Amino acid sequence: MEVRPGANPADVKNYDTDRLRHDFLIQDLFAVDEIKTIYSQIDRIIVGAATPAKKTLVLEAGAELRAKYFLERREMGIINIGGNGTVTVDGTEYKFKYKDGMYIGMGAKEISFASDDASNPAKFYFNSAPAHKTYPTVFIDPAKDILPENKKELGCLESANHRTINKYILPGQVESCQLEMGMTCLEPGSVWNTMPCHTHDRRMEVYLYFEVPDDAVVFHYMGEPTETRHIVMRNEEAVISPSWSIHSASATHAYTFIWGMVGENQDFDDMDDVDMKDLR
Repeated sequence: MEVRPGANPADVKNYDTDRLRHDFLIQDLFAVDEIKTIYSQIDRIIVGAATPAKKTLVLEAGAELRAKYFLERREMGIINIGGNGTVTVDGTEYKFKYKDGMYIGMGAKEISFASDDASNPAKFYFNSAPAHKTYPTVFIDPAKDILPENKKELGCLESANHRTINKYILPGQVESCQLEMGMTCLEPGSVWNTMPCHTHDRRMEVYLYFEVPDDAVVFHYMGEPTETRHIVMRNEEAVISPSWSIHSASATHAYTFIWGMVGENQDFDDMDDVDMKDLR
């Protein structure tokens, strides 16, 4: 498990490209037959991925958590962005197809990941946060299980931001202690997300960009609204966004991204909007 420290905006505005990428960009998450995890000290989120091919992978706590098992004091959300596979939680199997999701509550002891086809492995992306009570484990088929009010179409092609927000885990959909998780899908011809932009001092956020063609790039914008910076990103890469930072992107092609938030509250609409004229 890689551990990354917090970030002070007064320092970050002086970072060069290499330091920005080192501290905030997460690459090479989907290593075949491995579980990769990054522990951010910003609100204690863990960002990870399990990519089983020829082996079944078992999630373990690691020395960094000082726990008997990974979810002893934590909860987690999972979304599959690869081939079909299975997540087994304390002996119960859950069959995943592309973009299926899941919430696992605190206290689940044995969690393993497997793929149906080693040549097209599942790619189980997950976020985990500290928890204070146990909520039920829930499987999420986005086509059937996401409520209409949690599937929101926004933007338009004229502003290059026609997109649909799919809310997988949040109050009223799937209950959790603090973790919120979902997926935003951009339509062909649209390349902007979260612009006009915002911050939310009560929560930090992590984005995972995928469905990005090999010859395309995503420009992820971060930093204080008056001290913006960017990180060039590619397919299946994630980025950490502190609560004080904007988190927006434009790209050379349409894409999809998974967002995960943890922090003080679970009010999805609790945002500090940034006026376009104030951006620098």
